[in-house]
Amino acid sequence: MPGLTIGDALPDLEVETTQGKMKLHDFVGNSFAIIFSHPGDFTPVCTTELGMMAAYSDQFAARGVKLLGISCDDIHSHKEWIKDVEACSNGHKVTYAIAADPHRRIIKQLNMVDPDEKDSSGNNVPSRALFIVGPDKRIKLSFLYPASTGRNMDEVLRVVDSLLRASKHRIATPVNWKPGDSVLIAPSVSNEEAKKLFPQGYRVTDVPSGKDYLRFTNID
Repeated sequence: MPGLTIGDALPDLEVETTQGKMKLHDFVGNSFAIIFSHPGDFTPVCTTELGMMAAYSDQFAARGVKLLGISCDDIHSHKEWIKDVEACSNGHKVTYAIAADPHRRIIKQLNMVDPDEKDSSGNNVPSRALFIVGPDKRIKLSFLYPASTGRNMDEVLRVVDSLLRASKHRIATPVNWKPGDSVLIAPSVSNEEAKKLFPQGYRVTDVPSGKDYLRFTNID
């Protein structure tokens, strides 16, 4: 089974969704996008995840990030399931599309198959995979959870914020970073370049090696 990892091109699949047919590259367009799979409709963990994604959808939209869900059931099932999701999500509406994949074609090509979990018919179900795709249609980040573990939307939003900043500035975000915290200047940036790229200045952390690779600055 082909795998997708960071740097790989997103296959330009045509998918049928709750909002009509679309090609994945057309969907991404010139934006960042989150494509996330679910083991099945009318399942408890997935229902909580879709509801939380609906709750966070305005925050992703404010950052110019698009959302697309995938589940191995048909469109009619998805639309009925959305009613349950919205009933359990404190009034938040599911405004993003959910793709149908009853023949497991999409999850196989996107490497979103859980090797252990199976449905009542003995078919493999999707893992809780999540790809963040850049405007260049390449995978920028990948999360892979087993079907038994729900995702953390605060972490998804945090890594989106990190990726967006790194796409605009030559920086990296340190451990436990969150918006407003200091960032690290990328190792590929010389000190002379850093002075030009970060006129606000930067500070270097002294370490026993004497190397000046821990250069912190603020961009927010």
